[in-house]
Amino acid sequence: MNDDTTPENAGLTAESIDLRDETAAAPEVAEHDRLAKLEAELAEAKAATLYARADAQNMIRRAEKEAADSRAYAVTGFARDLLSVADNLARGLAAIPAELREDEKLKGLVTGLEATGRELDSVFARHGITRIVSQGEKLDPNRHQAMFEVPSNEAPGTIVQEMQAGYMLKERLLRPALVGVAKAAE
Repeated sequence: MNDDTTPENAGLTAESIDLRDETAAAPEVAEHDRLAKLEAELAEAKAATLYARADAQNMIRRAEKEAADSRAYAVTGFARDLLSVADNLARGLAAIPAELREDEKLKGLVTGLEATGRELDSVFARHGITRIVSQGEKLDPNRHQAMFEVPSNEAPGTIVQEMQAGYMLKERLLRPALVGVAKAAE
């Protein structure tokens, strides 16, 4: 209890003095509550800022990866179109009989076609387009498309015939190889 003789307390009852003491303490409590609330809001704002910064960094990384992939694989459509040219050239060269290859009149033509095939392979290699090796390999459904099965002495699932070459563009499949697969002989 307060001393009733002080000039500030003159004319006040004991109850009103106690009430005045409580209201004097109330601003300290209110200030403490306000401070705690502000600290909680600050912590929440800091956490939100960290999440936003992390999200922005992730978005930047994704955009950079997408841009790099776009640059690396921009030629996909064009490369697929050129594969049919390479197939036709290879079929044309394979169709030339050995005796015509030795004919002096056609030797220049055959040599030119073979040089064109080598140059096309060189251009493919410069741009990251590689032929999938299939013959004798195990069937890989990520790179090969089995078209038929052939009874064979080879291990089942081994590629015994390639109908159409498959190609990769860097790490991606450009076109699967169309293959015949060995099955157990009966």
